[in-house]
Amino acid sequence: MSNVAVCVRFRPLNSRERRINGDLACIHSFDSESFVFKDEKEDIRFCFDKVFYSDSEQLDVYEFLASPIVEDVMNGLNGAIITYGQTGAGKTYSMEGPSILECVEHNKGLLQRVTDELFGFLRHPVDNKKFTIKMSMVEIYMEKVRDLFDLSKDNLQIKESKTRGIFISGATEITITNSSEVQQCLSIGIANRAVGETQMNLTSSRSHCLYIFIVQHEERSRSGKFVLVDLAGSEKVEKTGAEGRLLEEAKTINKSLSALGNVINALTSGKTNHVPYRDSKLTRFLQDALGGNSRTALLCCCSPSPLNASESLSTLRFGTRLKLIKSVQRSFPADDDSSISKQATSDSSISKQTTSDNIFQQDSYDRIVSKLKENLKEEDVDLLEKLFIMEGIFSLPQTKEEIELAVQDVTARTITTLHQAVEDLKEQLIKLQEENDKLRMELVAQKLAMKPGLNT
Repeated sequence: MSNVAVCVRFRPLNSRERRINGDLACIHSFDSESFVFKDEKEDIRFCFDKVFYSDSEQLDVYEFLASPIVEDVMNGLNGAIITYGQTGAGKTYSMEGPSILECVEHNKGLLQRVTDELFGFLRHPVDNKKFTIKMSMVEIYMEKVRDLFDLSKDNLQIKESKTRGIFISGATEITITNSSEVQQCLSIGIANRAVGETQMNLTSSRSHCLYIFIVQHEERSRSGKFVLVDLAGSEKVEKTGAEGRLLEEAKTINKSLSALGNVINALTSGKTNHVPYRDSKLTRFLQDALGGNSRTALLCCCSPSPLNASESLSTLRFGTRLKLIKSVQRSFPADDDSSISKQATSDSSISKQTTSDNIFQQDSYDRIVSKLKENLKEEDVDLLEKLFIMEGIFSLPQTKEEIELAVQDVTARTITTLHQAVEDLKEQLIKLQEENDKLRMELVAQKLAMKPGLNT
């Protein structure tokens, strides 16, 4: 099991932000993994797997975030990269670069670099392994899944199987053999994507775009799935000036992102066994990526300007919470009875272990949270706030629900630390026992040597 990798990328200030606030920024870089976010009321320190500041290169983002996942997918496992943030924060630029047909190497986005590396495996196979790569491209627009390679397919269904996991039934799958072919296909798909002009972005994405690559291992009869998800940006209507159709699109986008937040809360709160994946098409499709059967990475895209401080803070808190999710990668076997039987046995074992862990954690949560609530007095509020800020999780919560979620976040980290401490103590105890046994044997040998008649 592993945590979801969460990275943050701050784009450069744009002309509007400079016109209003000059070069003022709401972040203070600390190092490559942490920074201080300056809110109107306080300074909050955040820690992530990697922080890409405004001078970061596209290649840096790819090598840290995507390259390890590509290797996993080529070995028959699942991978996913999700870009998240407010509209105009740089999600699509990180994913596609200035243009999908952009020829300048340093501007290539995640998508072009992923396809380049996939074709690198095709051209230079390791250990004579043979692969077939298929690609689909769909968007979730107004809660309908549309095929961007065939616009007549505008209401596709999301389904699930034991061998394929979550998949989109009927989506066009194109077998790709070279980079120029995939660029042509991607340019057609992107041209079909729903976009609109708002006050925040001239070409604002009005849908969640899903790039799906299936890597089939011809000899081992198993496949890996790699999904890149360019989410539509969260919006505040007063900032975007959305009206009419744009307003309806914004409502649907925000509703699906809210459903995504609810799934994250359910996965990390430890309060419920039910995770509401089916509340939206987006969360249903991301069930593999978030529910454990994928190596998943999240790129939180933010503006560094105080003008967008509240939206950036919301994005950072979302990333912090998502990092608590654990993932378990499993490959998809061929569709035969024996493979399904083995997979079911493996799934059952994982499920039992996960259930056991959940029961333990739930009991721990209940006892610790209950104790905290009993002892929490007015004078403890300042201490609690310092604890949250020190952990890089939240500023001081305002509502009862926020306090409970924040306490559970701190509790989860505390439990993890305690578990590690227990394991360290066990290792030390074993070493001490071994040293004690060795000393005892040496002492016995010395006593025997001192007895008369034993030395000849």
